[in-house]
Amino acid sequence: MGLYASKLHVDPDKKPSPEENHLNGKSFIRFESITFRRPKESAEKKNEMQQKTGLVEAIIVEVKDREKIGGSYLHSAAICCTPDLSKEGSCNVGEVIIHQDPNYPYNPQRIQTFFEGKTEETTMLLQTVEINHTGMYYLYFMFCDPELMGTTISGRTVWRNPDGYLPGKMAPLMTYFGLMSLAYLGLGLVWFLWSVQYWKDIIQLQYHITAVIGLGMCEMALWYFEYANFNATGNRPMGITLWAVTFTAVKKTVSRLLLLVVSMGYGVVRPTLGGVILKVLLLGLTYFVFSEALGLVENLGNIDDLTGKARLFLVLPVSLLDACFIIWIFSALSQTLEKLQIRRSMAKFALYRKFTNSLAISVLLSIAWVGYELYFNAADPLSELWQRAWIIPAFWNLLAFVLLVVICSLWAPSNNPTRYAYSEETGDELEDEGISLTSSSVLLAGESANKQLERKERRASNADLFRLGEEAEEDKRE
Repeated sequence: MGLYASKLHVDPDKKPSPEENHLNGKSFIRFESITFRRPKESAEKKNEMQQKTGLVEAIIVEVKDREKIGGSYLHSAAICCTPDLSKEGSCNVGEVIIHQDPNYPYNPQRIQTFFEGKTEETTMLLQTVEINHTGMYYLYFMFCDPELMGTTISGRTVWRNPDGYLPGKMAPLMTYFGLMSLAYLGLGLVWFLWSVQYWKDIIQLQYHITAVIGLGMCEMALWYFEYANFNATGNRPMGITLWAVTFTAVKKTVSRLLLLVVSMGYGVVRPTLGGVILKVLLLGLTYFVFSEALGLVENLGNIDDLTGKARLFLVLPVSLLDACFIIWIFSALSQTLEKLQIRRSMAKFALYRKFTNSLAISVLLSIAWVGYELYFNAADPLSELWQRAWIIPAFWNLLAFVLLVVICSLWAPSNNPTRYAYSEETGDELEDEGISLTSSSVLLAGESANKQLERKERRASNADLFRLGEEAEEDKRE
């Protein structure tokens, strides 16, 4: 685990009490009630009168000094000291080979525990090892006696940094979650003031945005209190952790669903989602289940350097579901933009262009960050860069917050919210249709009047011709 150096120097020759080690400023590893139990067959082979009949060593080593364990410095691949190596005076038979640097005699450190006589159990003395150099430390329990094969260990070790019990790679996240809680609180306050000012003009989509802000605020606050409790007590509170994981899964699911329904033009080009709502809810429910399971495995299991098939089994479906969301969102955006362009709704079209550009930038940043994360993990298999590891999960929360701020600015409450609402668009279309119908009626009326006038003119012309004809006949008779 990553440990920071003690802020207060303590004499290494003096064994501090457990009470002293709870003082701020000290970084240490404490062994509490560590019990070793060897196989019964191994114990019966030993002499009752012999004091030391088996040796188990606790080795504390900083990762950068890992080559000091074993025979790498002695041109040998052996881990345990052999009689031949012992003759050279470089190690003791039956012990793990450690190359000590005279300038740093306390790294690596070894703590020896012996079995006595035919006893099957032995208990490690309660002791504390202070850490005076910042680094990633590993703890190994090792033995060189082949007769100790099958030995079991029980008990616990306590690792503490100068400012608390949080592992070094997690410690900065407590401050980060505190700042993010304040950020969500600020965003929520601004959004609340907007909503109060225009509460009569709130549309349904803005209620969904309010829910996402509230979930984000609760999520960040729960994670902060979870980390603060862990840092103060050394124990991870199961209840707070469970609620924090659940709020995270709910917020991630609701955020993705919000992006999807906005991209579909809900409330802008369509009043409802129609039959597609079942597919949307099914995708959201599936994502929530896998996201919740992954969060529980990551936070209720091993707190440091989690690996294993269980995590891989859950990471893959969550990644695939994220990909499904992205593809569906951009497909829906393309259709929405096309509809708005056909209907010549330029204000709504400009709004969705801004939203699409923001979403595209966030996707590109996500892809770049995934590449960096893969490179980071591949380049640091032993977690030597643990002091920067907290940036990896912090980025995703920050990106989600920035995208939420963009949505809030685009769909902010105002005194004229219906400029983007479906109802006004329908009214516009009806109004346009009314104008077209009225114009057509005027044209038809005009055409009818012209035709009647033409018919009257034709009748008048015929009457004139008839009168002229009669006058001509009268002239002939005269």
